Amino acid sequence: MNERYCFGISEFTTKPWKFERDVERYAAHGVDAIEVCEFKLEGLDYARELERIGHAGLSVSSVQTTIHSLFADSLVPQPSDPDERVDAIYRAIERIAPHVPKGTPFNIITGAAPNGDCEHVYRYALEALPRLADAAAAYGMRVAFEPLNPILFHTDTALWGLDAALELIQRIDHPALGLTCDTWNVFETPQLLDVIRACGKRIYLVQVSDWRRPRNDADRRCVGDGSIPTARIVRALRDAGYEGPYVVEIFSAESLADSLWTADLDQVIDRNAVGFERAWEEATRQDPRGERGVRA
Repeated sequence: MNERYCFGISEFTTKPWKFERDVERYAAHGVDAIEVCEFKLEGLDYARELERIGHAGLSVSSVQTTIHSLFADSLVPQPSDPDERVDAIYRAIERIAPHVPKGTPFNIITGAAPNGDCEHVYRYALEALPRLADAAAAYGMRVAFEPLNPILFHTDTALWGLDAALELIQRIDHPALGLTCDTWNVFETPQLLDVIRACGKRIYLVQVSDWRRPRNDADRRCVGDGSIPTARIVRALRDAGYEGPYVVEIFSAESLADSLWTADLDQVIDRNAVGFERAWEEATRQDPRGERGVRA
């Protein structure tokens, strides 16, 4: 799509499409990278389907395994036992890793805290994340831990704020464990731009979309259609040394009257491409002075 940045689309953004159509349409739109979502591969030949990506001229930005949370989340609530879920993530890495490029990050979240016990989840993550990072590193892969928006507390996360996620992975200090910076999830982090710069090379993946006051917990907007200061965030990411892909990840419940999942998905891809292009252009021409400490 361009020579200045790698632009990707997550398969969650085009949830109604099948895997083969995702690959074909992303390539047709000039998208650079695909975030693979394992649920679209279930029942298919993983090796054959994943080969389509390279044949189409796409790279792999990241992988979302079907179970990608340590504890139960809204997408896959079973099994409820975290040890079983970690085992399932390990097996998914084992299935997918041979068919994606070395260094590909596998995205992991906490899931919801049982009985609201966030401390229990935190302690478990301190033990489980390095084990998963070891498993990923054995295949030349990486693990990207993602903090979610606090609106998803009780359903999908027990940890929010990029600052809290950075503190967690700093405590673990594993060379194959980094962060996913999803703008929709972290834009309300206090002193966000400073936190991003403090993350440095620990950011393995950036996901983008936009925010308007949501009508449910799956109501994201196209880049440029909301209040997230994407350009300032991109500038901070560049200052931090991030050179990886910018991947559009949109959840948009079909129950919403104007759901993006029921819209023309080809147009959704184009709208996000244009919106991010504008943010990139603004980020690369703006003067960063005075931005430190901004609550983005």
